[in-house]
Amino acid sequence: MLPTLADRLALRERPSGHPLMHQEWGDLLFMHWPIEPELIQAQLPPRLQVDLHEGQAWIGVVPFRMWDVRSRVTPPVPGAREFLELNVRTYVHLDGVPGVWFFSLDASNPLAVWAARTFFHLPYFRAQLKLERPTPERLHYVGHRVHNGAPEGHFAATWELGDKLPPTEPGSLAFFLTERYALYAAGGMGPGRGDKLYRGRIAHRNWPLRAAELLHYSSDLVEGHGLPTPPGRPLLHAGGPVSVDLWRLERV
Repeated sequence: MLPTLADRLALRERPSGHPLMHQEWGDLLFMHWPIEPELIQAQLPPRLQVDLHEGQAWIGVVPFRMWDVRSRVTPPVPGAREFLELNVRTYVHLDGVPGVWFFSLDASNPLAVWAARTFFHLPYFRAQLKLERPTPERLHYVGHRVHNGAPEGHFAATWELGDKLPPTEPGSLAFFLTERYALYAAGGMGPGRGDKLYRGRIAHRNWPLRAAELLHYSSDLVEGHGLPTPPGRPLLHAGGPVSVDLWRLERV
């Protein structure tokens, strides 16, 4: 059974206890395509179910910039507080709790990649990523994966920022795609990634979103996961900045 709207709204409440990490996210572009639910479900570990909006599954490619990255429990690590990230994601649920499932996360900081793979069971890969801003409203983001033993992956996109968008309405597609307050991860790095499943909570204010126009796009990241090339032009939402707190993963 899919999560109810009440389930989705309940996750917007800040979790109890102290967060493990703080991050700032911005210069972000949500790029989403519809995809057949069966294709996603076949890629998920046991127990996780693909999340649907009006019967449709979605896959996303999301480039962004991260800064002020710091642990709440350890001293700051020089050189690890700001970097670029690029992820391929979809949406899942377990026991009424919707969240994000990452097929891959590429990052420009080797230490962040090591920490995320070691402590968060997430499929992070080292990549050379570059973000340029030729004008205040135009962003150009390019990168390729350089992680030893990992499949190759390339990405390039240029987009133009548009008007500010109103806050997402609960139940809308934009809300479904962008307002996510949990992530799922699984132990191991192979198909299915093992039988240990984890959930991590995230807290931030509603995404400040803007319209965007995609001027150029080229990537093989989705295809690298055995999925078909996304058809047509993606649905776009430019986002940020937001302040984000992340809690420890819990076994589920």
